[in-house]
Amino acid sequence: MPVLKVIEIMASSPKSWEDATSSAVKTAGETVKGIRSVYIHHMSALVKNNKISEFRVNAKITFEVLN
Repeated sequence: MPVLKVIEIMASSPKSWEDATSSAVKTAGETVKGIRSVYIHHMSALVKNNKISEFRVNAKITFEVLN
């Protein structure tokens, strides 16, 4: 039976929430192996001059610790 762990990562992107999510997974993947899923806990954005300047996500990333 696998043992899973969940970590929370905050990431941002000037392009989209999807890009911010990809950035979170990529960043986690640099130090964590066996990523199984990502759950977006919260989404927000910064606004400058009436336009979205930065998309932000709080991502919960699940990975396998033991198998």
